[in-house]
Amino acid sequence: MTDARITRALPGPHAATPAGKPRARALGIPFDGTPGPWNAITDVPGVEVGYATLIEGESVRTGVTAVHPRGAAGAPDPVIAGFFSQNGNGEMTGASWITESGTFAGPVAITNTHAVGVAHSAIIAWAVRHHPRMADAWLLPVAAETWDGYLNDINGQHVTQAVALAALEAAAAGPVEEGSVGGGTGMNCYSFKGGSGTASRLVGYRGTGYTVGVFVQANFGRREELTLAGRPLGRLVTAPDPMADWSISAPPPAPPPPGAGSVIALVATDAPLLAPQCEALARRVTLGLARTGTTGSHFSGDLFLAFSTGNPRAMMPGSDDGAGYGRLQFIPWGFIDPFYAAVVQATEEAVANALVANEDMTGQHGRISVALPRDQVAAIFRSAP
Repeated sequence: MTDARITRALPGPHAATPAGKPRARALGIPFDGTPGPWNAITDVPGVEVGYATLIEGESVRTGVTAVHPRGAAGAPDPVIAGFFSQNGNGEMTGASWITESGTFAGPVAITNTHAVGVAHSAIIAWAVRHHPRMADAWLLPVAAETWDGYLNDINGQHVTQAVALAALEAAAAGPVEEGSVGGGTGMNCYSFKGGSGTASRLVGYRGTGYTVGVFVQANFGRREELTLAGRPLGRLVTAPDPMADWSISAPPPAPPPPGAGSVIALVATDAPLLAPQCEALARRVTLGLARTGTTGSHFSGDLFLAFSTGNPRAMMPGSDDGAGYGRLQFIPWGFIDPFYAAVVQATEEAVANALVANEDMTGQHGRISVALPRDQVAAIFRSAP
């Protein structure tokens, strides 16, 4: 049945998810930087995350993730944004307008590859319901995807507009559930069970504290590549790899090779930035992913969106200064390096959290995705010099 999850504030935000699943820090994995209160993208004020999770029968393992940059109430107020494609074997709608204008308005939805159109139309339906004046103008929703066809009946049209709307309505601030939830339900990462993960970092500038948050839908990488905090876990842990066996033995048409699948990353910050600076932050996601070992498969769609919630109402229609000019405040380019570092650090930890907050999953045709063996990982880091 559909599970629309609304996160609640619980103790131990760095060590466990709201459902009590361990996060990467609980295993003793060290990470650089200082996280925010929830170590999540929702540490950026105003950002809300919602899930609709579908786990039904033997073959439905999918869902939708919704992210409201300014919260559901602030959807009509555009955010400054930048887009970057590390590898274009994927889809993120609205990217052309973001590249053209450096802005977008409304929520973002992430789901499976064959449900992008449904998620796109659900954002419009949600806007019509909650912000009709916004919908009366024009909308170019941002909907993105990764492929979950190993575990999920991706052609069964199980993600409906109602499911996507449930995710949009469930969005809330506070701690964020991770692992096999929302759009990440049927995903795999480094041939382990993957899915949804998030992390954040605090950055100070001239006496003001800002936050950089990252959310990933992680569905990429080959087993032998996996590295966390410099440890080659893909070669150190012992666990079966049913996905590798499937990619070798499956009948035609041939399945995707190891490393295929895709990753979507959202970077949020309350620091005031220009659109090219947001694009620069989006590019730094590649460095965070590289820390986890990936070399970026040709068969992986790796698409990243960064947005700034600074400069509220500055891009609203009629928001000029009275003389026909707009005004934007921004961090000078010469002081942006700490924000780059925050993106890299939070991206690495977000991927780690997606892997750690997971369990084995069996999906369509009896296919199995094995979770990262947490006990082995903890032992590796206990023994690290």
